[in-house]
Amino acid sequence: MANISFFRLSPLMRRRLAVFRGNRRAMVASALFLALLLVTLPAELIANDTPLVVRFDGQWYWPLFVDYPETAFGGFLPTTAFYSDPAVQALIHARGWLIQPPIPFSWQSIDMALDTPAPSPPSLTHWLGTDDQGRDVLARVIHGFRLSVLFAGLVTLGSVLIGVIVGAVQGYFGGRVDLVGQRVIELWAGLPMLFILIILSSLVVPSVWWLALIMIAFSWLGLVDIVRAEFLRARNLDYVRAARAMGLPARLIMWRHVLPNAMVSTLTFLPFIFTGAITTLTALDFLGFGLPPGSPSLGELVAQGKNNLQAPWLGLTAFMTLAVLLSLLIFIGEGLRDAFDPRHAVLPMKGRASS
Repeated sequence: MANISFFRLSPLMRRRLAVFRGNRRAMVASALFLALLLVTLPAELIANDTPLVVRFDGQWYWPLFVDYPETAFGGFLPTTAFYSDPAVQALIHARGWLIQPPIPFSWQSIDMALDTPAPSPPSLTHWLGTDDQGRDVLARVIHGFRLSVLFAGLVTLGSVLIGVIVGAVQGYFGGRVDLVGQRVIELWAGLPMLFILIILSSLVVPSVWWLALIMIAFSWLGLVDIVRAEFLRARNLDYVRAARAMGLPARLIMWRHVLPNAMVSTLTFLPFIFTGAITTLTALDFLGFGLPPGSPSLGELVAQGKNNLQAPWLGLTAFMTLAVLLSLLIFIGEGLRDAFDPRHAVLPMKGRASS
């Protein structure tokens, strides 16, 4: 019984979930976003030029996890087997079989057997066509979607950690701590983040971790004011004063009593930090100051569409991918905002009482 009660939701949380479920647009957006995320997370199993499994001469081979030389399949080269080569495929089919992913192209593989010059239009082989380097667009969209979502999640997590800590310290202690903290934040917020990212990207080799670190250094500023206001309001409430009078340390008061109330407004702000990180990464990649060249980036696909106006499928694919992704996140954010709004959280209970 103790374990069951531990996982039981509070009445307030049940009301919030009921409000979120009542928002049909937010529910549909959440389902679609989770479906897209579950499909793109195992991208290597869906879009890859390496077979999932090979059966050759009665033995099992797992090329996704182990690099096998071409000599293992009866070839002459001691280097890693190039499974897209028709000669290698003929060797395997002569004495076994292989299972390839649904899309037999990776985000970096170049199709050397194109019938038309790159960028080639959509076909049965390349469902969304190829870019100007002969790479499959659908494979790059799948890998780029996953990269953008994971990157935005990392930036959002880091921003929440820093923003909540800084806002909590300022709001709870107030006085000089709050005054000095506000002046420092005003100076830091005045720095142009996009220009700093461009300057630093020209000085160092860009990478996902480097870009995420720089974006986290600026993205947390939007959360400080929200958390600070909540802590300023709660620091003088009766239950906080009672905990302070009982000798409870400040860190425990902040963690147990004040932070849960502050997280309500923080959670409603998270989807907008998420979308901001995706749009910033896309803009940097479009300008050429983002991820390393050749990375499966949505911004690079936008640049491909701009540079190849004779291939409209590139621009349309980039536009639709970004439009769908950002729209889903905005709808989810609106649902969370309504669910945690006190004016909406009581509506399900009124309807239940009247019925």
